[in-house]
Amino acid sequence: MSQWLTWAKRIQALSQAGLTFTRDQYDRERYEELQEIAREMYERHSDLSDEAISQLVHVDGYPTPKLDVRGVIFKDDRILLVKERSDGLWTLPGGFCEVNRSPASNIIKEVEEEAGLDVIPVRLLALFDMHEHPHPPLSEHYYKLFIECALIGDGEGSAGVETSDVGFFERDDLPDLSLARNTIEQIHMCFDAHWQEEDWTTLFD
Repeated sequence: MSQWLTWAKRIQALSQAGLTFTRDQYDRERYEELQEIAREMYERHSDLSDEAISQLVHVDGYPTPKLDVRGVIFKDDRILLVKERSDGLWTLPGGFCEVNRSPASNIIKEVEEEAGLDVIPVRLLALFDMHEHPHPPLSEHYYKLFIECALIGDGEGSAGVETSDVGFFERDDLPDLSLARNTIEQIHMCFDAHWQEEDWTTLFD
């Protein structure tokens, strides 16, 4: 992410926090002006649409990162990946956590919807801040949870509404990855955790 977008996100977050807690009308006007400055920075230094910028700048409540869960499922030392319809690239199945669902129930749902497979969450491999990893620049701030799951049955899976293909891949034969969702280093981390089994310690930023 460019330094300009980092600054814009920080200005927006601080102004949103101020709007959430202030009771002073003059302070409210100052915070709203800061939001407009953040908007101008997004417009000048990103390719985001006007709608996307509005969603970023005008949010309700205290600003906080979103949670993204990724399911790590192995079969015969091959890792499960799904092909995203949106960009034609491959990723661990997963997505944003939904309200009223735990991380475990979210990943069960995501794997079933995107890969057509039933799983049991087993352990948390890592909790990463996307800004600390080589993802492409994104407008929002995510924390990423990598949850290893045990596969129920021996099916090969099937694509869902958001995916076009499903496959199991060896470490040295990975397809083109959707880097906004997971990096090659993160996939290799999943293999390391799988092979180390009980010796693995959860990673976090």
